[in-house]
Amino acid sequence: MTVVTQFVVIREGVEKMTFTSKKEADAYDKMLDIADNLIPFIEKSDLEIAENDVEKLSFYLASNKDDLLALLKGASAVKQTPPKTKRKLEAA
Repeated sequence: MTVVTQFVVIREGVEKMTFTSKKEADAYDKMLDIADNLIPFIEKSDLEIAENDVEKLSFYLASNKDDLLALLKGASAVKQTPPKTKRKLEAA
């Protein structure tokens, strides 16, 4: 018999992602918190962006926060990294 420990990130009663380590689950949960906080910030702009696109943009910025922070600190170029696999964004 095999025993598997899983850590599940749940938001508003919806299962978002399952991980095998607490560290990965916590990191993903924090990234979702950042994305949630970015939504009102983006919505305050004068841009007319559909709600779904605001969520996608927030998720993208949050999942690439290290590169974004470097750019905001004045870095001239972001190092090229292999494209990440796209994850379907569920309502955060």
